[in-house]
Amino acid sequence: MLIETVLDAHAQIGESPTWVADENALYWIDVKAPALHRFQLATGATRDWPVTSDIGGFAFFEDGAALVALRHGIHRLDLDSGALTMLAPAPFDPALFRFNEAACDASGRFWVGVMFDPVDKDKHTACPGQLHSFTLADGLREEPDAAELHNGLAWSADGHTLFLSHSYAGNIFAFDYEVCEGRLSRRRLFARIPAESGIPDGAAVDAEGGYWCALHGGGRLRRFTADGQVDRDVVLPVSEPTMCAFAGPDLATLYVTSASDQLSAEQKRRQPQAGNLLRFTPGHRGVPKPMMVR
Repeated sequence: MLIETVLDAHAQIGESPTWVADENALYWIDVKAPALHRFQLATGATRDWPVTSDIGGFAFFEDGAALVALRHGIHRLDLDSGALTMLAPAPFDPALFRFNEAACDASGRFWVGVMFDPVDKDKHTACPGQLHSFTLADGLREEPDAAELHNGLAWSADGHTLFLSHSYAGNIFAFDYEVCEGRLSRRRLFARIPAESGIPDGAAVDAEGGYWCALHGGGRLRRFTADGQVDRDVVLPVSEPTMCAFAGPDLATLYVTSASDQLSAEQKRRQPQAGNLLRFTPGHRGVPKPMMVR
C-alpha cells in the first residue's frame, strides 16, 4: 500500500483533518504551534491562521467563519481578517487543562473534549476534565463524561452511536446518541488498546461502519468492525499519528495528521515524515462529516 506525504508540515501536533468539499480543501490544526491550516488538494496551496493559545479543535459557522476551541475558551475566528472573538470562556483552569478533540453532530452541536495538560508540568497531579458541547443558543454545556484525555470523537453513519476514547486508559467507548437533544446514554466498552500498542487518538468512520483509530505511539491506524473487532492495521512511517479523515470527491482517500513533539532528535532523524500530512487509499469510503455549528 502506497502511503505518501502530501504536505511537509513538520507539525508539533498536527490534528483534526477535516474535508471541506465545496473548497476541495482539507483543514487541519497544529495544537502547539497554534494555528488553523488549509491545504488545497488540487494545487497544494496552503493558508494559515495563527491563534493565540493551544487549539484543540474547530468547526465552521454557516457564514464562513470558524469556531476554534482554544486553551482560554471557545472563539469565533474571522477567516478574512484573522480576528478572534470570545464566545465562551474555558470552563476549567486553563493553567491545568485545555480543550482536546472536537466534532459536530448532525444537528450542529459542537462536542469538545478536555485534556489535563498543565502549563507548568512539574507541579500538578493528573486529574480528569469534563466533556462539553456548545451551541450558539445554549453556550457551553457540561456533558456526563470525564477523562484525563478525550479523543476519538466520531458518529456512526446514522448518527445514533457516538464513539469516544479515554486515551490514557486505552479505552474506546460507544454511547447511544439522541441527535435532536444531543444526549448520551448507555456507555459501553467498544474496544481496548493495549498499552504496548500506543494510545487511541483521533478517528474516522467509514460507510460500512468501520472505525479507524490512530494509535499514537503505535505508528499505525487500526480499523475496527462495527462490533468492535480488530479488522486490520495500516502501519505508517510515523510513530505518532493523531487523526485520520476521509477526503476527496468520493471520500475514498484517508488523510492522516501526525505529531513530532514527543520525539527525540534521533527519533526525528529516523522519522523524517513525523509531523507531516499523509494519505493513502484504504479500500473503504468515508461518510460525510458534519462540520457546521449552530
